[in-house]
Parts: sequence; structure tokens; C-alpha cells
Amino acid sequence: MGTIRKQAILSSILVYIGFVVGAFNVYLSTINGSLTEAEYGLTRLFFDIAQNMFAFGSLGIIPVLFKFYPYYKDNLPAKENDLLTWSLLTALIGFGIVIGLALFFRTSITDQFVQRSSLFVQYFYWVFPFAAGMLLFSVLEGYSWALKQTILPAFLKETFFRVTTTSFLLLFYFGLISFDTFIKLFSISYLVIFLILLIYLVRKGHFHLNFKRSRVTKKFAKKMFGMQSLIFGGILISALGQTIDGILIASLKGLGTAAIFTVAQYVANLVQVPQRSMQSISTGILSQAWKDKDYKEINRIYGRTSINLLIMALFIYGNVVLNITPAIELLGMQAIYLTGVQTLFILGIARIIDAGTGVNGTIIATSTFWKFDFFSGVVMLALMIPSNYFLIKEYGIIGSAYAQIISMTVYNFIRWEFLRRKFNMQPFTWKTLYTLLWSLGSFLIIYYAMQSFTGWLGLFARAISFSALMIAGVFWLRLTPDALQLWEKWTKR
Repeated sequence: MGTIRKQAILSSILVYIGFVVGAFNVYLSTINGSLTEAEYGLTRLFFDIAQNMFAFGSLGIIPVLFKFYPYYKDNLPAKENDLLTWSLLTALIGFGIVIGLALFFRTSITDQFVQRSSLFVQYFYWVFPFAAGMLLFSVLEGYSWALKQTILPAFLKETFFRVTTTSFLLLFYFGLISFDTFIKLFSISYLVIFLILLIYLVRKGHFHLNFKRSRVTKKFAKKMFGMQSLIFGGILISALGQTIDGILIASLKGLGTAAIFTVAQYVANLVQVPQRSMQSISTGILSQAWKDKDYKEINRIYGRTSINLLIMALFIYGNVVLNITPAIELLGMQAIYLTGVQTLFILGIARIIDAGTGVNGTIIATSTFWKFDFFSGVVMLALMIPSNYFLIKEYGIIGSAYAQIISMTVYNFIRWEFLRRKFNMQPFTWKTLYTLLWSLGSFLIIYYAMQSFTGWLGLFARAISFSALMIAGVFWLRLTPDALQLWEKWTKR
């Protein structure tokens, strides 16, 4: 757990730096004189459309890459390892198919947005380089995870990408570039971080192109293709499940409403930052543990990640809920974004549910029962799409938040029950209940005790007081051994 903990801390720091930069980007995008609601909503729609293009274009190859990498590493010299070569070729072929389909169905796609989101129709073709960069970077990112080199990819994706966006926003805000130039620069941002990661891997001697089929590829080709075929469907389901809300909001309610939802979702996603770091770091370790049949280690990682992620999720969520409304007012953001606060609260609960179940998805995806990930994804999508459509149409963006909490609860229950029955693994203990009760109690104390506190003083007072109560509870109740181990290491230093 030490390797995971160390890299998780470093990755989380980088990710949170990225989120601070991202928060500044949100601020730049939402203040008067900057992007209009429709223009800001377009950047969100770029992400949603590109993510689906990336999911289709990958053809399911990325999970195969880190699942089978240990076999290549243990049986081949680095220069004879052809796994990355076939992964990149697969991605390029898949994206070629995506471009062909997008061009063929262009009219049908744009007709869904022409009335309420005409700006997307105008910049339709610029989604292609954005999605291409996202796909190529994700292949190298998956390869880096397999190498257990997670720090630079995390920095590039979570921090550097946002810093680049900041520079574009500042140029636009001060009138040095037009929105047309801004969106075109924005569309090539992922290609830039792909090239940086590529150069790093080449210089470190980790990037080798070998077009000759190795003996490992010949041996595992059928298993890899079988896994890829089924996982491909799962990836499509996952991507569509994560982006269907934004796409439906843009088409049914317009890019302006999508912008409000984007701000609410961005803040709610703060809750998931530690989870994202933990997933990337644990992927390679869990793959090796499954190969070695080290079930004890897998169960230990499952339990530790569950309690650690739950604590961090509740810590972040409590601070957000206590301070989001005064923060929006103090920062001078457009008042229209206050209408998304209630949506943010519900989205945050959905994120807590997902974080509190640990890295269950990664455990299943790296096991020999990875097919189950597909079937559970089908169930989630079967709930997500119709519930989003009807609830958004009826209640607007808060309907999407309700759809997410319903779908996320069912989805994680299915995965939790599978691991419990199949491997007798389940991550919850009495410490889980103590964590929930202590967090709720701390929140209520600060909420009612500091209602009269206003301005920046009130914001910092609530944040510091709630954080202090949460940290005290972690040590007093001994909620996680990792906190105690970290404290011992730091005090020794």
C-alpha cells in the first residue's frame, strides 16, 4: 500500500493544483466581459462529444494494454515488446472509422443542435482534432500506468492542460484573440500534451515501435481480442453514461443551460479527485496482483481505498456545501450560476457513493472476470439514458443530477455485490459508519454555529473549522491506518 499511497499523494497534489487552475478558468469563463454562456457551454460540449469519439475510436484497446502488459514485461525484452505498437495502430484505425461515420451522419447530428446550440454546428469540425488528441494521449497514459509512471501523465492531463487553457482565456479576455481563435487553439490542446508525453517516453527509453508479432502476442491474441471486443462495448457505455447529461442538456435546453450545469458538475467533481488518482495508480498494481493470484493484497487495496476515498470525499463535499454560495457571490461570478447550486449538492452525493465503494471497477476490470464490467455498464446505461432524458425534459439540470444519483447507486451496488459473492471481498467496516456519522455531525455543527459569519472571514472560518473537526475525527477514531502511518513518517522527518 506504500507505493499506492506515495504516488496517490503526489498525483492528488498535481490533480488539485490542476483543479485550482481549472477553478480559475471557470472564474475567467463566467465573469462579465468574458465568454458568454453559450460560448462556455460549447467548451463543455466539446468534451462530451470528444469523449464519445475517443471511446469509439479506442476500440477497447486501452484496458487490454494495461491488463496484459505484465505478461509482455515478464517474457520479452523491452525492444521486442509490440503491445504499444498494436495499441496505437488500433486507436488510429478506430478513429479513422469515427471520422468517416461523423462525416456521413453530419447532417443528422447537427440537426439535433441547430436550434438551441447553433454555435456547435459552426465549429463542428474542430471537435475532430480535440478528440484525436484525447485518444492518442489516453493510449500513452494507459501505457504509462502499466509502467507505473503516473506522475507526468497526471500533471499533463490535470494541470498542464488547464494552464494552457488559462493562457487562451486570458488572451481572449484581454481582447488579444477572438473567440474563433480561442476555440481553435482549445481544440488542439490535447495534441500538445500527447506530444509532450510521447517525447518523455522516447527520452526515457520506454517507447518502442515493433511491427513484428511477438510470441506473447501470438499466444494471447485470442484472449486479448476477446477481452477487447467485450470491453469495447463497456467503454462506449461508460463514456455515453458520463456524457449523456451534457449532450441532452445542450440539445434540449441549449448551450447556456449546459454552461450552468458545467459549473455545478465541475465543483462536484472535486469530490472525485482522489479517486481518479487512486484508480490510475492502483491499475498496474492490481493487474500484477491478479496475475500472481495475490487475493489478500487485492482485498487489502479494496478496503483501504474505500475508507480513504470516503473520508476524502466527505471532507471535500462538506467544505464545498458550506461555502459554495458565498464563494460565487464573493468572486463576482454571474448571478445565473447560483441556479446550479442545488444541482451541485445532489451531484456531490452521487460522487460520494462512487468514491465510497473504492476501486471496485478497477478490481473487476483487471481481473479475469472483466466481462462483468460490461454487463454492469449495460445496466447503468439502461438507467442513465431514459432517466436523464425524461428528468431533464421535465425538471431541467436538476433532473440530470437525480438521474445520476439513481444510476450510480444501482451501478455500484451491483459491482459491490459481485465482488462480495465471487471473492468474498467487501470493503465496508464499522469505520465506514463512524466516518459517515462523524462527517454529518461536523457539518451540522459548523453549519448552525457559523450562519452569522459573512464575507471572506466566514468562508475561511467555516473551511478551517470543518477541516479541523474532520482531521481530528480521523485520528481520534482511527478511521484509516494510512493517516497514522503518514503522521509517523512526517514526524520522524
